[in-house]
Amino acid sequence: MSGVNVVPDISPMPRHQHLIVTVYGLYARAHDGAFAVSELIQLLSDLGVESAGVRSSVSRLKKRGVLVSLRKNGSAAYRLAPGLEDVFRAGDERIFSPHRARKGDDWILTSFSVPESQRHLRHKLRTILTRIGCGQVSPGLWIAPGNLADEVSQQLERASLMEYVDLFKAAHLTEDHIRSKVGQWWDLPSLDALYADFIDRHEPVLQRWSELPLSEPESPEYLRQAFADYVPMVTQWRRLPYMDPGLPEEYLPGDWSGLAAEALFAKLHSLLGPIAKRYARSVVED
Repeated sequence: MSGVNVVPDISPMPRHQHLIVTVYGLYARAHDGAFAVSELIQLLSDLGVESAGVRSSVSRLKKRGVLVSLRKNGSAAYRLAPGLEDVFRAGDERIFSPHRARKGDDWILTSFSVPESQRHLRHKLRTILTRIGCGQVSPGLWIAPGNLADEVSQQLERASLMEYVDLFKAAHLTEDHIRSKVGQWWDLPSLDALYADFIDRHEPVLQRWSELPLSEPESPEYLRQAFADYVPMVTQWRRLPYMDPGLPEEYLPGDWSGLAAEALFAKLHSLLGPIAKRYARSVVED
């Protein structure tokens, strides 16, 4: 999966393009990275997207370089662009196996200086650093937990921006003030509101599935409903681990919604993920 470059808006109803990217990230890589158009239309119809919306969104994703066209068993098909495969593999760990830094861990500092004649690159740099989850110390100095060092470096290398950047690992020497500083470097209230919205939307889903008897037969409708609940949930979630760099709990507000949201996502992923995968496989293999 990925939260970079093809990220969803955090909105009540994910856009069709974002659902398609999620479906590809979750299921296409087990099928040579490709779906026939008919398979994609079937899967998206279970998410409430009409075929015209699927075709229109696929066309936009193709223009953006996210998907490429090919033939699959003689039928029109699309697959993830080869250059995105590494991005999606890296996203799997960030989204499904997040790592939270510990108090006392190093930080990574990103300092950049861009000539006035190339000022458009400043926006590109800031966009990349924001997507990774870096906080802004000053206009030319950004910070993140040290465990993100490799990801910061890889993203900047991929964008050919390293010549404008210096990277440092550092320790914050005024430990007494770090919690207030973290609140300045990251917009924690906005992020907390997104986590709270995720909980509001998906806690009832967990409650509904938790009340099903364990002996519930896995009928086609049972599998389809798991798929219909799981994919939008992952679509809303997959941007959040990129906005949240995994700051130490000691530096977060006491009523931080992110921890409860992480636990909710983990439960839904464990409960619905395997069932939804079986449904997707049945559509593609049939």
